[in-house]
Amino acid sequence: MYFPKAEMDFNVKKLVRDAGTALSRVVQLTEEKLGTSEKTELDAHFENLAERSDTTKLWTEKILRDTEAVLTPNPGNRVEDFLFEKIEKKRPNRLSNLEYLGLDMIEAGNEFGPGTAYGSSLIKVGQCEQRLGQTERDFIGSAGHCYVQPLRKFLEGEMKTILKERSLLESKRLDLDACKNRLRKARSMQGQQSKDGVSPEVLLEQAEKELRVAQSEFDRQAEITKLLLEGVSSSHASHLRSLHEFVETQVRFYAQCHNIMQDLQRDMASLSLITPGAAPYQTLSLQSPDSADVTKNGHQRARVLYDYDAKDATELSLMADEVIIVHEITDSEGAEDYLLGERGNQKGKVPKAFLELLTY
Repeated sequence: MYFPKAEMDFNVKKLVRDAGTALSRVVQLTEEKLGTSEKTELDAHFENLAERSDTTKLWTEKILRDTEAVLTPNPGNRVEDFLFEKIEKKRPNRLSNLEYLGLDMIEAGNEFGPGTAYGSSLIKVGQCEQRLGQTERDFIGSAGHCYVQPLRKFLEGEMKTILKERSLLESKRLDLDACKNRLRKARSMQGQQSKDGVSPEVLLEQAEKELRVAQSEFDRQAEITKLLLEGVSSSHASHLRSLHEFVETQVRFYAQCHNIMQDLQRDMASLSLITPGAAPYQTLSLQSPDSADVTKNGHQRARVLYDYDAKDATELSLMADEVIIVHEITDSEGAEDYLLGERGNQKGKVPKAFLELLTY
């Protein structure tokens, strides 16, 4: 590839100049650390603004990490979400722990039997856990939008700009102090012989010119940085609005959870009345059915002790732990070892040995 000689010369000169500037800054910083060179100090107001900016950055980062840990407790999921965000892809749609719990409860309830006290209760609680899980996911999405995103945007946008401009200001400050040192050396050389063919007067004039340029650039950069630092107050106001929204989101979330759990509590209480096996009870001997608690139509509730498969169309199949309605069979309807069982619209003979009469 062909490069014009003038362009190559310019690139080399620029490289040498940049290298010289970097070396000058390193020398200046080293001398300041050793205490052999003076350092230009910024005014107290600027320093206070800078300190507040550093404090804001520190605590915003901590609050952001803590909030993300609350919303997404699994650190592996947080890393995965971060990677998907960086490659600008949609995050995976995961089920929450509550939803997994709800699914397993529903599956177990169906396995134990929806007609049993335990099975029906598991299904009911599992459905509630799924509702809680969905509510939690909605809360996580809302909280991320109203609180996490503004804080992250501040750190990745405004705060990065402030840090960049402060770094540039520090470079300008080192250049300024290096120029001041060269000016002092040039003044100390007044009245001495020329060095390398350059008179002390020329060196002094050149040092004064470099100092004026460095001072101008430093003052300009200090003003730009100061304006950015003063803008942190506006960021605090914005973060306060986001905090209010976050609190409102939490209030709605916990209120929804409270309502869901109250509904579940009422359902479980009703379920206990319908399926007495879910509540404390005492059993009565089948030899004394007259002493057992009866329903309004004179029928008795009974809990099934074991699974039972009907032998013919006149019998009723049973599942362990379910509660059915039973009553005595007349001589024309069946033998003395059986009762007539009812489950909804289903009726059939059931063996007494598989039943436990209930009372309260």
